[in-house]
Amino acid sequence: MPLYLDDDQTVLQDTIRDFVAEHAPVSHMRALRDADDATGFSRDLWKQFAEMGFTGILIGEDQGGLGLGHVEAGVVLEEIGRNLSPSPFLSTAVAAVEALKGTGQAERWFPGIIAGETVAALAIDEGAKHRDTVTMTAERSGNGFKLTGAKRFVTHGHTADLIIVAARTAGSDNDTDGITLFAVPKDAAGLTANAERLADSSLAARLEFDGVEVDADAVIGEVDAGRTPLDRLLRAVRTGASAELLGVGGGAMDMTIGYMKERKQFGTLIGSFQALQHRAAHLYSEMEVARAAVLKAQQLLDQGNDRADEAVSVAKAMTALATTLSVQEGIQMHGGIGMTDEYDIGFYMKRARVLSEMFGDANFHADRLAVAAGY
Repeated sequence: MPLYLDDDQTVLQDTIRDFVAEHAPVSHMRALRDADDATGFSRDLWKQFAEMGFTGILIGEDQGGLGLGHVEAGVVLEEIGRNLSPSPFLSTAVAAVEALKGTGQAERWFPGIIAGETVAALAIDEGAKHRDTVTMTAERSGNGFKLTGAKRFVTHGHTADLIIVAARTAGSDNDTDGITLFAVPKDAAGLTANAERLADSSLAARLEFDGVEVDADAVIGEVDAGRTPLDRLLRAVRTGASAELLGVGGGAMDMTIGYMKERKQFGTLIGSFQALQHRAAHLYSEMEVARAAVLKAQQLLDQGNDRADEAVSVAKAMTALATTLSVQEGIQMHGGIGMTDEYDIGFYMKRARVLSEMFGDANFHADRLAVAAGY
């Protein structure tokens, strides 16, 4: 498999790069933050994404989407990351779509996603560090289920129209099996959401399910067999987050290199200092290695390859490490002004910190790979 984009993917890259740079640059995120916007993103912009066809990028053409793959979704996400654009694209057009594919829920929710009218949130985590523990219970109740428990770090959880919830219908808290995935509408009785700002000014909610009743049609896939759509969701969202991290790291690197070409110290451009050139070259190399890892994961996912799961963890770990290096070098090379609110480089550092933690940090995925290899 070639580790580069083909002609069609390059055209898409040019299109989305211009679109996001024009409509959702860093100043867009800064304006939402300064206004203390309670939604966390622009629904008008989400509608524009739909008009461009991006919201249906992973939905088949027979269902009204573009019928493209994870490579193309990653192209969009990289530009979202490069511009720090607040968007429900990852949770909705990537993760939710993958979870709903091939299930009875697709027909219900895909039209709204394609139209840019539906936003989805992922109620997966119950604690810190993306622990693979599901304690929320789903008990049989009449013709459906009653959900009880809490979920944390649910991005867009307070404004989403659709909430995808992982709950336990059998087994104990740490069992791999016995999980069922549910599609819960936002207006479900007994559901409360408390949104809090994260370090990067984005909003994530703590969701409380106090006996939330859903009918049997809310089940995504099969009862007690939710691990299959959940794993599909996780592979997609981890790969997508990796692509977005790649954009964050790339954006920070470009900003830093640009600054090195303009900033003078003792009458000399700092970009001419050999020590800084070495550091910049090292950063570029690390970002390119991470880029190759992300593209490999995307291609294997699109092929349905058995090695995709391993490649996804490699991609998430590599992009977390490379992007952390990028934002740290960015702050360092900008000097003291890099820590001020006036310069955008600090926003990249904050976004990288949050995105690196989401859906498993570098240590989580390194451990996951080690366990899979028998260590």
